[in-house]
Amino acid sequence: MPELPEVETSRRGISPHIERRVLKQLIIRNHSLRWPVPEDLPQLLEGKKLLRVERRGKYLLLVFTHGTALVHLGMSGSVQIVSAAKEPGKHDHVDFVFGLDTVLRYNDPRRFGLVLWTNEPIEQHRLIAHLGPEPLSDDFHWEYLFQASRKRKQALKTLLMDSKTVVGVGNIYANESLFMAGLRPGRAAGGLTKAKAQLLVGKIKEVLSKAIEQGGTSLKDFVGGDGKPGYFAQHLFVYGREGQPCLICAERLKHGRIAQRATVYCPKCQS
Repeated sequence: MPELPEVETSRRGISPHIERRVLKQLIIRNHSLRWPVPEDLPQLLEGKKLLRVERRGKYLLLVFTHGTALVHLGMSGSVQIVSAAKEPGKHDHVDFVFGLDTVLRYNDPRRFGLVLWTNEPIEQHRLIAHLGPEPLSDDFHWEYLFQASRKRKQALKTLLMDSKTVVGVGNIYANESLFMAGLRPGRAAGGLTKAKAQLLVGKIKEVLSKAIEQGGTSLKDFVGGDGKPGYFAQHLFVYGREGQPCLICAERLKHGRIAQRATVYCPKCQS
């Protein structure tokens, strides 16, 4: 699933091509996504100027003068800038046409994503209102995480992956951040000390920032490329490496499941 760094990399890749441009045509080939694409979306958006492309959690926000289109990539979706002459594929469900050379194409093979519209303040939307702070913002700091963990019996990794606590720390980056902080994913969240909370918040910010940076330099060009940001696979310490030696101490990495998600950790480096 695309996680925060992949979505942010997508935002940075598409925004220079479409911001401050008028949407000439909206083509919907398939309304049947996670929630139906609104039937009247072309009437709402055609002829309107896109002011900017923002991100909240894993949602791309296309901010127009009169409202916001919410785009979620689901489990395996992507957005890409293509020429209008490029034939759409089987899973190319929505085209935002800004010009002959500039089409924002939404692709979603499993159709778990969404394209919705709202004219209410975006922070009040039902999919946005409950979200916790952005992990790279000043609102996400060690005091906040320490207080959020008090009296929590759930696994620390589960707390980090709860979007009400903090957005965008998905499975890959939760595994990596906990390893970097020397904390076992399954330990009770309520046992987090102030010192460990400070260390963990720093590592979350570090891991996500590096992932965004590497995504931005390793991506194929969003114009004419495959449009799919690669995961932070260049330097993963634990995720996907179960049974292999730890890159720090050479201990064999262990594997389990927490909240139905694959979890990998080092029994020696993490406690």
